[in-house]
Amino acid sequence: MTSQTTFSGSTVDEAEVARFSAMAAEWWSPTGKFRPLHKFNPTRVKYIREKLVAQFGLDPKAQRPLEGLCILDIGCGGGLLCEPLCRMGAEVTGVDASETNIGIASTHASENGLDITYEATTSESLAARGESYDVVLTMEVVEHVADIELFLQSSASMVKPGGLMFVATLNRTLKAYALAIVGAEYVLRWLPKGTHQWEKFVTPDELERALYPTGLTVEERTGVTYNPLKDSWSLSSDMDVNYMIYWQKPA
Repeated sequence: MTSQTTFSGSTVDEAEVARFSAMAAEWWSPTGKFRPLHKFNPTRVKYIREKLVAQFGLDPKAQRPLEGLCILDIGCGGGLLCEPLCRMGAEVTGVDASETNIGIASTHASENGLDITYEATTSESLAARGESYDVVLTMEVVEHVADIELFLQSSASMVKPGGLMFVATLNRTLKAYALAIVGAEYVLRWLPKGTHQWEKFVTPDELERALYPTGLTVEERTGVTYNPLKDSWSLSSDMDVNYMIYWQKPA
């Protein structure tokens, strides 16, 4: 545990919570409203796994290579990221502002015999309790919160010395508007209209400025792009639409 820290304000955007709560029943349907996340998930899981194995000196060939790591997934939704990390041996906590999402995640984990701790709460509430983790994940969530700085800084405060924090989100570019909103929501209809708001997309520079006061240092930035011919996602140097950055807290 770390010493308790006080964060004023709230990261909860009630409209966003209601929007995702309304779709919660479809979290585990690979052909439903969360189909893009199901397609994207293997790429981000592989990326996180590789970085954690390298950072913590773990055995990449082990059956449970993340054994011994304590991981927090903030904005976990239905648990799409929590479950594979748990299967790889990590002690996983998933939190979400939506009680409906947490209910879906808890039920699915129980049905699959997975011991994952789920809680309907926020980053600032957890931080105020003095919680700490080896790894903090904030994947596809910063574009849905009410206060980005509060969210990022309260999340960063829970990273243990020597630990890592990952952020995955959408860049605020015209290309992202064209592909992630017009293309995904209106043309291909991968997502319900209104799932994303372009003005809430976040640039890499904005993320890094918000986290600068926390003392975390950027380790790597990478884009993630979709190939429509292969119907698959892969890492890329192109950060114009989807991208991931991870930071390390000094030991």
